[in-house]
Amino acid sequence: MWRLARSLRQSGSSWQLGGAAVARLTVAAGSPAPSGSPGGWYEWLAQSSPVHWAEDGLVALQAAAGLPWWAAIVCGGALLRSAVTLPLAAHQGRLLAKLENLQPEIKKLAEQLRYEVSVRGKQMGWSEKVARFHFKKKLRRIITELYIRDNCHPFKATLLVWVQIPMWVCVSLALRNCSVGALDSEVQEQFSTGGTLWFTDLTAPDSTWIMPVSLGLLNLLIVEIFASQKLEASRFQKLATNFFRVLSVVMIPIAATVPSSMALYWLSSSFMGLSHNLLLRSPTVRRLCCIPRTKSDSDTPYRDIVSALTTKYSFKK
Repeated sequence: MWRLARSLRQSGSSWQLGGAAVARLTVAAGSPAPSGSPGGWYEWLAQSSPVHWAEDGLVALQAAAGLPWWAAIVCGGALLRSAVTLPLAAHQGRLLAKLENLQPEIKKLAEQLRYEVSVRGKQMGWSEKVARFHFKKKLRRIITELYIRDNCHPFKATLLVWVQIPMWVCVSLALRNCSVGALDSEVQEQFSTGGTLWFTDLTAPDSTWIMPVSLGLLNLLIVEIFASQKLEASRFQKLATNFFRVLSVVMIPIAATVPSSMALYWLSSSFMGLSHNLLLRSPTVRRLCCIPRTKSDSDTPYRDIVSALTTKYSFKK
């Protein structure tokens, strides 16, 4: 179960939304849909209170800082990542470290329990199927007690995902509303001239595909960095890794069809997510965050990442 939590940590750090939801957001980024159409409930979501709060927050940030809109979007994404998801990521790191440190104790107790069940089974005349049932039942109870003792149930490690997904959706829809004029025509006009460099119009898609391609490459890098850290990945982890590889590529054309404001937010959010996750690999930062030391921890995490990626993708014979 703790391996599932680690997989969700990877997906939550590198991605904020599944492919189907992203595709729906792409539809919502266009013109408003009639209430009876498939996109009607997305229009309802786009007009929901959390999305309006995100809109108000973006407008207030831009007005208070006096920044151009492209900079306000980048700073807003960085602020949310630093103030909300970074502390949750540190909390998640503590839970996962406790879970990893529990594995030797669980393994030892499982071996002892297997012996006790075997002896008891011979006394009671249990079949192999019945003995296996009692073993699994008692092992689940022991593991649950250990989780309670160390306050590290795997489900708690998924909190980051459940906070990050709604936040990402609300901000994305808020930017969509600003871009299509659903919030205020004045804000839409500001967005149309609030970009920079090659994306001067934040209401239009990035026709150069620079941001979409950069987003796809960045997300692929995130996936590969986390995949390189798993020496013995489970079948579920391998499937999840391949899924996010495909999703990284699929996101390129999707990001090319939404307003540049949304693509810019997605790109900056992914960059901050990668930066924070790399930061939390630092032994010094992990100590400051009170993350317990584990057997898999490295004193040179960044060198190990570069070495793993170089070895994996080296074409030298």
